[in-house]
Amino acid sequence: QNMEYTELNEQEIIRRESLKSLKELGIEPYPAEAYDVNITCRQVREQYNDELKNLQDVKVAGRIMTRRIMGAAAFIELMDETGRIQIYIKRDEICPGEDKTLYNTVFKKLLDIGDIIGISGYAFITQAGELSIHAKELKLLSKSLRVLPIVKEKDGQVYDAFTDPEQRYRMRYVDLIVNPQVRETFMKRSKIMNTMRNFFNDHGYLEVETPILQAIPGGATARPFITHHNALDIPLYLRIANELYLKRLIVGGYTGVYEFAKDFRNEGMDRTHNPEFTVLEIYVAYKDYFWMMNFVEEMIEKVALALHGKTQVTLGDKEIEFAKPYRRLPMLDAIKEYAGVDVTGMNEDQLREVCKTLKITVDNTMGYGKLIDAIFGEYCEHHLIQPTFITDYPVETSPLTKRHRSNPELTERFELFVNGKELANAYSELNDPIDQLERFRDQVKLKDKGDDEAMFIDMDFVRALEYGMPPTSGMGIGIDRLTMFMTNSPSIQDVLFFPQMRPEKTDNQQQNQQ
Repeated sequence: QNMEYTELNEQEIIRRESLKSLKELGIEPYPAEAYDVNITCRQVREQYNDELKNLQDVKVAGRIMTRRIMGAAAFIELMDETGRIQIYIKRDEICPGEDKTLYNTVFKKLLDIGDIIGISGYAFITQAGELSIHAKELKLLSKSLRVLPIVKEKDGQVYDAFTDPEQRYRMRYVDLIVNPQVRETFMKRSKIMNTMRNFFNDHGYLEVETPILQAIPGGATARPFITHHNALDIPLYLRIANELYLKRLIVGGYTGVYEFAKDFRNEGMDRTHNPEFTVLEIYVAYKDYFWMMNFVEEMIEKVALALHGKTQVTLGDKEIEFAKPYRRLPMLDAIKEYAGVDVTGMNEDQLREVCKTLKITVDNTMGYGKLIDAIFGEYCEHHLIQPTFITDYPVETSPLTKRHRSNPELTERFELFVNGKELANAYSELNDPIDQLERFRDQVKLKDKGDDEAMFIDMDFVRALEYGMPPTSGMGIGIDRLTMFMTNSPSIQDVLFFPQMRPEKTDNQQQNQQ
């Protein structure tokens, strides 16, 4: 009998016993029929008028979060998605006949904090002045078999808070129940994406979907995840970007296309990187990167206003101003400004010497572009707190970007930096198929030198460009990072419902280690 209970704690055993008792009383702990909720806790608070004595027939449902039983009456706090409200339960109201089992046994002994119930009744103000619902009927909708970590406050001190990040991210469902501000972050995330979507749709651009499983992972420099397709007996990759497919659609004749994409990169995890992440990519024909800078700053200003009603956003101990326009700073000028070195016109060997002088670790796999990138990363990025467009990147690190109209060593590319981190990446897209093939071949040489992030050659994409792609500007922006900035979240795990975690250790594994 007790075998199944061996790993349960005392409280969990008691709850399973309560479950059995409920069934013996003929009460279904997980009923199948719908419960017709007609109002939320927030709506009761917003709509009730004590003079009018309105809301006399309400049905709410949610979790029991606290309860106080005083003989033949009790108060519970019920929580739904919108917040909490007090429920007043009187034994003789919910058990009008002789049989008081529902109150004396079921409610007082067999229901627990965390159980989900439905209440029908009417709104009123208690003698203590608190808006409440007077219950006429109570129905159990789902029995909870585990104990919630209920947060208690006493003399300004918080006890038993569910704050351990490892547990919070692993058991997000518990985190969402007991930390309502977490629910708020994810509602804001949804609002960010909807604001962007509306902004693009208002411009007449088309939302599209492109493959996640790709035969050639393209559109970015990153290490891919690889899998195997049994029927075709070929390797497939999870996409690292959706760029090359979206540009094929521009070749096909659409003026503007965009996609909110899940991308996957088989790389390290830290406070700002998760192996799967969400990126918005958009491509618009007949535009260049100057147009795209204006477009991006207008979009981000709109997102800040939609979320906060203002363009200033607090991020840690800083105030970020998202109102347009943003500073535009060429990459080589940034290096001159922050590293104190003018690298204009230098070749690879000279750059290597500069890196040594600046005490930057470099290796032989790094070409001109990666050396510039290393100096920029070490000396410039952390200074870029307010939104700044860094422009005009080296050709080598931008294999899909048009060469700069006045300097063929550079490209028409920008990255938007906020709080020392890259937020968006955009180009005047390379639409010269001959140049594109050369750039892909240069990437293969980098791969041969040992750069495992260098790109594969995608000959079908080159073929698409040979049919002719109009001049186009494209942009990608990390939704997870944008959400971090807009919600003042220090870690990417705070803005992903279910971030990637190390496997949970079982009791056996822990014993083996000991």
